[in-house]
Amino acid sequence: MATSSGTWAYRDRFGDRFGRTYFRRFGPGVVSSVGLGTYLGDPTDAVDDRYREALIAGLEAGINLVDTASNYRCGRSERVVGEALGESSVDRDRVVVASKAGFLPFDGERPDDPGEYVRERFVDTGLVDPGDLAQGSHCIAPEFLNAMLDRSLDALAVDSIDCYYVHNPETQLTVRDREAVYDQLGAAFEALERRRAAGDVGGYGLATWEAFRVPADHDAALDLAEVLDRAEAAADRAGLDEHGFRAVQLPFNVRMADAFTRERHDPDGEDGPVSALEFCHREGLSAFAAASLGQGDLTGKGSIPESVEARLAGDSPAQRALNFARSAPAVTAALVGCSRVEHVREAVAAGTFDPLGASAFDAVFE
Repeated sequence: MATSSGTWAYRDRFGDRFGRTYFRRFGPGVVSSVGLGTYLGDPTDAVDDRYREALIAGLEAGINLVDTASNYRCGRSERVVGEALGESSVDRDRVVVASKAGFLPFDGERPDDPGEYVRERFVDTGLVDPGDLAQGSHCIAPEFLNAMLDRSLDALAVDSIDCYYVHNPETQLTVRDREAVYDQLGAAFEALERRRAAGDVGGYGLATWEAFRVPADHDAALDLAEVLDRAEAAADRAGLDEHGFRAVQLPFNVRMADAFTRERHDPDGEDGPVSALEFCHREGLSAFAAASLGQGDLTGKGSIPESVEARLAGDSPAQRALNFARSAPAVTAALVGCSRVEHVREAVAAGTFDPLGASAFDAVFE
C-alpha cells in the first residue's frame, strides 16, 4: 500500500522539477496530479508491451498514480500494471494504485459469445445472481465485489489497493429505481469497509460517467450527499469509527465541464445545491478527472477554445488540456491514457507548468 513516508520520499526524489502543487495530498501521503490511465487499447500482447513500457517510464519520471479496472482490456490492464510495478525501480509504497469493479470482466480476450461466457463463468457458478445484473454485464452485489477485489489483488500482484472504486453504479438505474440503487451502494460500501478494516484496500469511492454531472431529473443521476450518507451508515454497520469513502472519479475537461458548472448536490441541506467538484471540495473528497484529454479529442490544434487556451500553460494542446483539468477545485489528479511512452513523456512535462489559480480558473467561466 502507498504510505506517507513512501509517497513523500517519491516527491522529494524530484526536488523542484515540477510546478506548483504538482504533488497533492491523498490518503496517508501525496500523489502526482497527473495519473496514468489504462482504459484504451485492444486486448493484445503488442498493446500490453506498449503499456508496460509506458507505465514504467511514467513511474520512474514522476507519476505515482496508476488507474485501472478489472474489466479494462479484457482484464489485461490490471495484469500489465502489476508487471510494471514489479519491473519498475519504484517501490510499491511510493505508488497509489486505483482499480474498479462493476462490469463483468473477460479473461484476456473477448469471447465469441459474451452472453454464454457470462452464464458459464458468473451465473452458473453462483458468483452472480441474475437479479443483480444490469444490461447483462454489470453487478455491484457484495459477493461479486469481494470476488473481483480478490481477482484485482491477484492480477496486480499487490497486497492491497489504495483506492477501489465501484464502477459506473448508474448502470443499475436502467433496471431498478434510485432508492434501490442507493441500497445496493450501501451494501457494497459495507463490504468495502470490511475489506478496508482487513487492510485489502486503503479507501474506496465511485467511478462514474454520468451520475454526478447530469441534471437531477436525468435517468442516470445520483446524489453525492445521499451516497455519502450511505457510506457513513455502512461504516457504522461494519463497526468502524469513520467511513473510508475517499474519492470520486468522473469526466472533466474543457469541453465536458458540467462537474464544475452544474449545481445540483446539496452538502448540508441549507445553502442550496453546488456542483460535484464543489461538493467534493467541501466534504474533503478527492476528485479524479477522467477523460481529461477527451479521449484524444483535445490534443489537436484548435481543440481548446482560444479564450481558454490563452490562459493555460503548456507547450502543446494536450499539456494545456491536462493543466485545465488539474486547475479545478477538488481535482487531485487528471488521468491520461498511457499506452505509448511518448504520451507519458508529454504528460510528465505538463506537470512542470503551474496550473491556474482559483481566481483565474473561475474567470474562464465568466
